[in-house]
Amino acid sequence: MIIRIWAGQVMAGHVEEFCALLISQVIPQLGRTDGCLGGELLRSVTEDDRRVLVVSRWRDEEALRGYAGPMWRIRPVWSEGELRYLVHPPEVSHFTVVPATGTA
Repeated sequence: MIIRIWAGQVMAGHVEEFCALLISQVIPQLGRTDGCLGGELLRSVTEDDRRVLVVSRWRDEEALRGYAGPMWRIRPVWSEGELRYLVHPPEVSHFTVVPATGTA
């Protein structure tokens, strides 16, 4: 499993509207994408911080390639409508889960 984190900095005064767009359109679309095991929207809790993250879980690299193309490791996916809310284009990063070994 691969965890993909899409990170965007939202323009002042538009965080609520942008989050509503992601919840109504982006998160459901991810759920219908082959190989996506789920996703959620995270919003920074500090008042002056306008960072938004979409954290999604993917079956494997093949699934991410199908979703984001051959440059999936560095290519964020967004729609033109989303860009008007962002200070700059979003960024992506990827992680794998490190299993606990049971020893401290």
